[in-house]
Amino acid sequence: MAIQELEEAALLDRIQQNGGQAGVFFFTPLCGTCMVGERMLEIAEATGVKTPLYKININYAPKLRDRWQIASVPCLVVLEGGSPIRKEYAMQSTQHLYSLLR
Repeated sequence: MAIQELEEAALLDRIQQNGGQAGVFFFTPLCGTCMVGERMLEIAEATGVKTPLYKININYAPKLRDRWQIASVPCLVVLEGGSPIRKEYAMQSTQHLYSLLR
């Protein structure tokens, strides 16, 4: 199962529709660490996490990058009520990501 990639405006709309609970994965296409992190998130998602997951190319998300102060990729931002409550830069393990999103 692939994580849905959205553009910045669509992502903001989706977050509002979901009551602000979501996981947003910031990446760049040529980042090997990002590819591994995304695969780990796909596995966590397949095990049944309830938090909706989205991904966005940081190069096309200047407003969110600045607003949420994303320092590097990969970065998983966990949202509650539409606001970041946690930023995870090190994708430690699938189990760790599952724990963050359940």
